[in-house]
Amino acid sequence: MEIKARVPGKIDEIKVKVGDEVKKGDVVLIMEAMKMKQPFAAPEDAVVKEIKVSVGERVSQGDVMVVLE
Repeated sequence: MEIKARVPGKIDEIKVKVGDEVKKGDVVLIMEAMKMKQPFAAPEDAVVKEIKVSVGERVSQGDVMVVLE
């Protein structure tokens, strides 16, 4: 399962690390887009498998930011 950017923006904060268990609705990262901070939450209970972005990185719409399993 992948968490993808809904809009272009910059990664503001990453709240998890690889191996963390997350519950549905837990905020995984926060992205800044159009001067607003947008949280991205886990769509279901999972374990963080991979983090593909870093704080300050710019992402485009559709970019995979976090992989969960």
